[in-house]
Amino acid sequence: MEQNLKLDNSTLSEELKRLPEWKVEDGALIKDFEFKNFIEAFGFMSRVAMIAEKMNHHPSWFNSYKLVKIALFTHSENAITRKDIQLASAIEILK
Repeated sequence: MEQNLKLDNSTLSEELKRLPEWKVEDGALIKDFEFKNFIEAFGFMSRVAMIAEKMNHHPSWFNSYKLVKIALFTHSENAITRKDIQLASAIEILK
């Protein structure tokens, strides 16, 4: 299966059942993570960065103190793709 395969609404809905805290917002796959403090949030971002680099698929994200918001979207496909689901699944293992 092509890694960048665009997901239709039905397939995306099925995938989100395995990622229940993730949601689609403004066409991207989004999740907010909250930590005890900035150090834990930054450490989490560092671990995500290492996985993202290995996958060559980089998130858009925002960090403020103990909050990290991650948005996944495949720009080359202008859609949420299988690659976004794979990265979200890998991120879930880290938390």
